[in-house]
Amino acid sequence: MRTTAQRRRPELASFLRTRRARLTPADVGMAPGLRRRTPGLRREEVAQLSGVGVTWYTWLEQGRPINASAQVLDAVARTLKLDPPEREHLYHLADVPFTAHPESSALSVGPEVQGILDALAPRPAVVYNARYDILATNSPYRTLFFPVPAPEGAAPNALWRLFTAREEECPLAFRDEELPVMVATMRSSYGLHAGEPAWEDFVRRLSAVSPMFARLWTSGDVVEPGRRVKVFRLCTGSELRMTSMSLSIDGMPECRIVVYTPSDPQTRERAALLV
Repeated sequence: MRTTAQRRRPELASFLRTRRARLTPADVGMAPGLRRRTPGLRREEVAQLSGVGVTWYTWLEQGRPINASAQVLDAVARTLKLDPPEREHLYHLADVPFTAHPESSALSVGPEVQGILDALAPRPAVVYNARYDILATNSPYRTLFFPVPAPEGAAPNALWRLFTAREEECPLAFRDEELPVMVATMRSSYGLHAGEPAWEDFVRRLSAVSPMFARLWTSGDVVEPGRRVKVFRLCTGSELRMTSMSLSIDGMPECRIVVYTPSDPQTRERAALLV
């Protein structure tokens, strides 16, 4: 039986050939030279522009089992003018941990998504990425979760808020039941990001300030995002029973809109006061 890496190699070879074929010498600032038998750049040209050996690049494009570093893949990606999704795809096919460029790590939503969140009021709504970074919210969500502090130099994060708050300040009524599910949900995405500095740093820093998170993370439990009924405590002392639902967002892989809908008439009345 072939391993996952062995199954990816033919796809890697095909992907590199198609990306090379769509470029012309003029696209990369080269003279057209002699008449070409096939469209696109030659392997020798890609290797030269990427600063790698011709034989090494040929083996990479042939899908041979060679090791590729992140620096070399970045050079190839620049030469082939790969956009961020294509670059990430290249990393996964080459079986190299993917690291987003700094300029792409500060992901934000557009006005259309923010408009959807605002239109959902009085239902609390938020956009999370796979690490529970908070990318956008509406007013009811901010009231429900109170001000959300962030680790220094990082985006606001729901897990950071929940694990670092004192128990009496935590907006979740059944924290010991809900937080393990959230950590296991995050871990279900961690496999795609293991080794990435942003993910490893977040896990290390939160583990350092929260023994509970460190214990849950070490357990290794994994679950997929799904619908759940959660009980929230307002600062007034009243409780809200809310059903959470996750919705995917076109063009924002691994991000989701989470909407909290009242699950009983009493909660519906109280939720109206969140606006």
